[in-house]
Amino acid sequence: MYVLGIETSCDDTALAIYHETQGLIAQKLYSQTLMHQRHGGIVPELASRDHVQKLAPLISSLLAEANVSIDALDGIAYTKGPGLIGALLVGATLAKSLAFALAIPAIGIHHLEGHLLAPFLEQQAPHFPFLALLVSGGHTMLLEAKALGDYHILGESVDDAAGEAFDKTARLLGLPYPGGPAIAALARQGDPSAYHFPRPMLHKPGLDFSFSGLKTHTMQTWAQSAGDDTARANIARAFEDAVVDSLAAKCQRALTQYPYGQLVIAGGVSANQRLQARLHEIAAANHATLYFPRPALCTDNGAMIAYAGFLRLSRGQREDLAIEPRARWPLSELTPPSI
Repeated sequence: MYVLGIETSCDDTALAIYHETQGLIAQKLYSQTLMHQRHGGIVPELASRDHVQKLAPLISSLLAEANVSIDALDGIAYTKGPGLIGALLVGATLAKSLAFALAIPAIGIHHLEGHLLAPFLEQQAPHFPFLALLVSGGHTMLLEAKALGDYHILGESVDDAAGEAFDKTARLLGLPYPGGPAIAALARQGDPSAYHFPRPMLHKPGLDFSFSGLKTHTMQTWAQSAGDDTARANIARAFEDAVVDSLAAKCQRALTQYPYGQLVIAGGVSANQRLQARLHEIAAANHATLYFPRPALCTDNGAMIAYAGFLRLSRGQREDLAIEPRARWPLSELTPPSI
């Protein structure tokens, strides 16, 4: 079974082809980062228009590179949501139209389920059930993954997600978009003892997160600083340390309460090396194994959508030709595919 994956939830046009025995055959990504950097963040209308221009040519290029005929496709998976409604509409429309023309099924995939399953594309992959920390764009949550489509949210951010906090803090410090990599790079030059930022909700029970107060504290510290490059690097380090500590502390608590012996981290922020190092330590101390995807599969990508689509299509899940993208789509609404 050849499955084409289409991911257009935000500002990356991403595609991939997955095969049931050959695995991930090929993938392509066109990033809009340079375009959005001029505006200091994502402009939804520009993102949608760029998807329209790039998507069809990228599919042709991907098929040629993979040496797969379009008639050989057995199914198409596309990101149905959550995300920017215009960007989602572009991917959904093309996926359903192409599927209709080829007389093959098309299936909408939850963006976060795609991220959650991305580590399964690695040679050393987890198995159900496991705990997962999803830190993707506007989402930060800890969840219990019992089976495909059977997810129970244990805790989530009550305000800003970690990724949003990184982007907003980067803009405050005059760093380019996207904020996560920019802050991580600058933090390597910072003195870890220069500042100590608060760790929100660290001493409260439960597994929820909060990053809005940390963002405000960062803004106040920057306003009171010398405003030079040294202060900028020290503040970036203090901010990154606070985010990593907050995420790691709740993962430690979750591993104690739910001793599955496996912890998955996925989503854009999971590429942060300081976070990976901390969670490796915590997992080892709790006799657990940490799993995360390669850097190219941490951020939005077509491979995770193609793989998730393969799993659901191979279990017989189908949907009609209605084009119904969902800008908001709670992960808790997902269900396991019927067998």
